[in-house]
Parts: sequence; structure tokens; C-alpha cells
Amino acid sequence: MHTGEKPYKCKQCGKAFNCRSYSIKHERTHSRLKPYECKQCGKAFSCASYIRRHERTHTREKPYECKECGKAFSCSSSFRKHERTHTGEKPYECKQCGKAFSSLTKFQRHVMKHTGDGPYECKECGKVFHCPNYFHCHERTHSGENPYKCKECGKAFSFPCCRQIHERSHTEERPYECRQFGKAFTYLSSIQKHERSHSGEKPYECKECEKAFIYPSNVQRHMIMHTGDGPCTYKECGKAFKCPSSL
Repeated sequence: MHTGEKPYKCKQCGKAFNCRSYSIKHERTHSRLKPYECKQCGKAFSCASYIRRHERTHTREKPYECKECGKAFSCSSSFRKHERTHTGEKPYECKQCGKAFSSLTKFQRHVMKHTGDGPYECKECGKVFHCPNYFHCHERTHSGENPYKCKECGKAFSFPCCRQIHERSHTEERPYECRQFGKAFTYLSSIQKHERSHSGEKPYECKECEKAFIYPSNVQRHMIMHTGDGPCTYKECGKAFKCPSSL
């Protein structure tokens, strides 16, 4: 069981960790030291484990396979979290009340109830966040702050990942390659959609009838059959359609 004790404290911001290696990784976020660079796309990382995980987005490698159901994962933390759905293990225990959790994030949220730290509520829209980083990112959607500027054309973005994706429109970089046919893609979401055409995976399920679809847009169109909330409604019978030509 994990007790939640965090003896390693960051001198810069006071954040505490239960493991020395995690503390070292965190301290690099202040120094901005990123010694590990991806040979494929040039993105730099503060620690070796981060670059290994990132490199799998290019290779599509999933080395962690569940012995119980065969599902594979590219990240060890996702794999361990998945395994607990089979074992029922709850390694994170609250010292305050003894309640145990299978997920670290759920455990951290629970601890906030005792400590009074967070949650973080947006004054603009009332949305609540348990992580300060996500909260600050969300605030930019209201403030319109765009601190990340493209060096090529000057276009500014709220988040560094959005700028990175945009910069590929200048470089025509396609870092995501299909292992089956070798077709390359600019965006991770594009290769994920493409690979489903090979695997037949249908991750988007209708909550009403459990019918599954490859793309989210397909499940949204399908939901109109249940809700009747089509953009075009025939006045005679009230039936809804996704486009005027179907009326």
C-alpha cells in the first residue's frame, strides 16, 4: 500500500514527491533543462522515460500487453492502471480515513477533501479542475491569451502542443507512419483513424443501443435517430435528418 507520504520537496515551488527520481524530473521543469531530443521530430524532453514514451507515438509500438485480455499499451502507467480493472487492486490508501483507490488521480482528488487544497473553479464559467495545470490552461480559453508564437508566420497559440501541430503546416512534416502500408500522417488523430480501417476497432459506442462506430462523427449522426435532434426537421411528422437533402 502507498501511504501518500512525500518526503522529497522541490526547493523552487514546495511541491512534494514520494520518490527522489520524480522530484528530479520535476525540478527540470523549473530549470527548463531538456537534454533528451527526439531524432524523428526534434522535440526535447527533460527525462529519458518521457522521450521513450514519445518515440512510441512515431513507431506505434505497444510493448505492454495484458495477459488477461490481450489489450496492449504504449505506456507502462496506462498498462498498470488497466491491470487493476482485472485484479481489483487498490494500492493508494488515504492515511486520513483509510479509503483505498486503484487510481492515483482519484486518490489525489479524495485527499483534497481532507486538506482543502483545490478543487480549482473557473470564475468565468464555473468549471471545476483538480489539477492546477489544467485549470490555468482552461483559463486561457476565456482570456484569449496566446503566449506561444510560430516563428515562421507569427501566428500565436494558447498551448505549446497547438503551436507544434501548426508548425507542421510549414515543414510538411509527417511523423506518424502506418506500419501496415507505410502511409504517413501529420497528426496523431489522423493515423489513429486510418489504423481503425485496418483493425476494424470501433471505440465510439452509442449509449442508447450500444452500437459501435469507428469515428465520433458517425456516432453523433447515429444519435439523431434516438434523440430526434437533427438540424433539419420535417414539419409533417417531426422526423429529423442530418442534412436538408434527406428531407
